[in-house]
Amino acid sequence: MAIGELVHIGILEDETHVKDSTIVREKKAYPAYHGSYRRLKEVTDWLDRIPNLYCIGRNGQHRYNNMDHSMLTAMEAVGHIRDGKTDKQDIWNINTEQEYHERKKH
Repeated sequence: MAIGELVHIGILEDETHVKDSTIVREKKAYPAYHGSYRRLKEVTDWLDRIPNLYCIGRNGQHRYNNMDHSMLTAMEAVGHIRDGKTDKQDIWNINTEQEYHERKKH
């Protein structure tokens, strides 16, 4: 969310409460499971060292999540922020159950 939207919906009183922000605009990205995907864990471990960065949703986790799982990652991230948790593994563990994954037909 942009700062203006956070003020508009009442999460922030005004923009003076924001210490810093960055916007990086990218064209739509989509999870692809080829190339260097086998090294994704290295990337996620590095990202998890950034205290105020939470990778959520389909594009944030580079994972083929459905909408329910994407929303659950956001809700879990909010809980982590609220409770001061630093281990983000619970967020990454959403949608790892095999029952939700598509199977290749032979």
